[in-house]
Order: sequence, then structure tokens, then C-alpha cells
Amino acid sequence: MFRRVNLGILAIALVAFLAHASPAAAQTSTQKSSETTDKIKSYTVEKKNDAVAYGKKLVSDLDVKIKELEAQVARDTGAAKADGERQLKELKALRANAGKKLDELGRASAESWDSVKHGFAEAYDKAAAPFRK
Repeated sequence: MFRRVNLGILAIALVAFLAHASPAAAQTSTQKSSETTDKIKSYTVEKKNDAVAYGKKLVSDLDVKIKELEAQVARDTGAAKADGERQLKELKALRANAGKKLDELGRASAESWDSVKHGFAEAYDKAAAPFRK
């Protein structure tokens, strides 16, 4: 799906930038992703509003990362720019799916809660994957 080399370089640069900008961001992205997915899955239906608020923060953070990658791609030239634009399009589609799953999370019934929260966790994990080392 993604050509890991180019997007991977962008993601590594982003992680390095964020780690330099904030000591809290120095935590490994894989560990953070695992903790994020576990946290999403730990919410009970009684805490649905908290889960949705947390999901909105995650998606908002993802939007910021996408904007930073857009800026990087805008500075690229030639084949790197074309490849970056294609990868951004794919990443935006994954982000849109995570947004759709977040909407479903907000509408989930008690009966569908576990399935829907796992669906959001999976969709978010796929959208955030290019930002991991």
C-alpha cells in the first residue's frame, strides 16, 4: 500500500522533530501506539463520552501530523513530490475511515460497543501506522 521508504523517511523526520520539540514525544511511537490502542479498547460503554473525546483528540493529532507531511511534500520536487502526494492521498483515505469509525463510536449501542470500539482502534491504528518507525 505505502512505499515505506519515502513515507518512512518523512515519518522518521517528523518523529525526530517532535522528539526534539518535546521530551514527552521522545517515547517510542510503537510503544505509544500500543498504549493508545489498549486505552481505546479499555473503555466501557458507560465511559462512551470519554472514549469519543479521546478518539477526537487522537484524530485531531493525526490531522496535525498530516498537515506537517503536506508541508514537507509541498517542499519536495520531482518524483519525490509525486510519490509523496500519492501517499498523502492514501493516508487521508485512512484518516477519513478512522473519522467514520469515530462517528460510529459515538452512535454505538451497548450491544455493539465492543465491536465498534475495536473497529475504531483498528482504523486509527492503520491511519497512524505510517508515523511509526
